[in-house]
Amino acid sequence: MKTAVTDMLGIEFPILAFSHCRDVVAAVTKAGGMGVLGAVAHSPKQLEIDLDWIENEVGDRPYGVDLIVPAKYAGDGDGGYTMDDIRKLIPDTHREFVDDILARYDVPELPDGDESPGTYGNDGAAPFSAKNAMPQLDIALAHKTAFVANALGPPPQFLIDRCKQEGKLIGALAGRPQHAERHQAAGVDLIIAQGSEAGGHTGEIGSMVLIPEIVDAVDIPVLGAGGIGRGRQMAAAMALGAQGVWCGSVWLTTDEAETHPAVKKKFLAATSADTIRSRSLTGKHARMLKSKWTEEWERSDTPDPLGMPLQPILTNAAQQRINRAANTPGSGAEELANYFVGQIVGTMNQPKSAGQVVMDMIEEFIEATEALAAQLSS
Repeated sequence: MKTAVTDMLGIEFPILAFSHCRDVVAAVTKAGGMGVLGAVAHSPKQLEIDLDWIENEVGDRPYGVDLIVPAKYAGDGDGGYTMDDIRKLIPDTHREFVDDILARYDVPELPDGDESPGTYGNDGAAPFSAKNAMPQLDIALAHKTAFVANALGPPPQFLIDRCKQEGKLIGALAGRPQHAERHQAAGVDLIIAQGSEAGGHTGEIGSMVLIPEIVDAVDIPVLGAGGIGRGRQMAAAMALGAQGVWCGSVWLTTDEAETHPAVKKKFLAATSADTIRSRSLTGKHARMLKSKWTEEWERSDTPDPLGMPLQPILTNAAQQRINRAANTPGSGAEELANYFVGQIVGTMNQPKSAGQVVMDMIEEFIEATEALAAQLSS
C-alpha cells in the first residue's frame, strides 16, 4: 500500500499497533505494519531491555514508542509530585473504600516479599508525569526508535524539541479537532484521531464523526483510531480521509499478548456492549471492560474516583492483588479483574497471531475497497 503514512514511516501497510507487549510490537512490525511499544509502565531498565530485544527481532524495520505525559497534571507547577507527595493527599475514605472492596470479594493479601514497586512511577516519580517520562524518552531516543507518540494531551514542548533534535517523528492522539490543531501548531508530524470507541483514555466523539473533522482541521497525515480492528473498519477510516489506522485493543487477544489469562478469557467472550468509560483506574476517563471493579466505582453511595495521578496510586496495590488471585475460577478476584479495551472487543472472539491479524485486516480491506469500486462501475 502507498499512503502518506507508509511513505513517512517507511512501512508496507499503514497499520500502527499500540501494545505494552514487545512480542506484539515485533510481530506487527515484521508483518509490514509498525509496532509501537507503550512504555508508561516500564522502568528505564526494562524499557532498555525491551527496545534492545525489539531491535534484535525486527532488524532495520522501523518501530515506535508511546509515552504518556498529560498537559494538565496535579502539582506540575512545582515540578510534579513525587510518589510520597501523592500518598499523603489520598483521603482515608478512599483507602477504606478500596480495602472494603478487597475484603468483600475475598481478595487475598500478596505473599510476603511479592509486592512490586508498582505499575506506574519510576524512582519515586509520579505516574504519567514528565519526571517519569524523561528517562523513558532518553532511552527511546538513544535507540533506533523511528516514531514517538504522546497518548494523553498535547506533547510537552520538551518532548517535541527532543524528538526534532534527534530526527525522530512525533505523533499525538486527539479526541477533538481543536486538539489536533494545537498538536499541529506545536510541531507534531502525525495526528491519531481517536474516537470514543477506543480502549484506554478517550474522549466522547465517535470515530465516524471525529476522523473527517480532524482530517479537515489539519494539513498533516491523520491515523484513524477507535473501533478499528478489521479490514472493513480500516477501509471506512481511510474513506473518511485517514492515511492509515492506529489499533490497540485488537492485539490483546493475540497469541503474543501478555494479557492476564482471566482477562483474555473475558475479552474473548465479551460483546461490544461490555465496555465502559470509567475513571476508576487512572483518574481520567478510559474505556475498559465492565467488571465488578467498575460497578463498585459507579455506585451512587461510593466515593468518586480521584484525579490523576492520585487514583492510580490509590488503586495500584489493589490491582496487583486482584491480578495475582484472578486465575482462580469463580473467585472474587476473577469478578473484579478487568483491563482497558475498546468496543472492538465484540469481534475479538478468536485467538490469532498478531501477524495473522495484520494479514486478515489487509485481505478484508482489499475485499471492501474492491466491492465499493464495483458499485461505481456497475
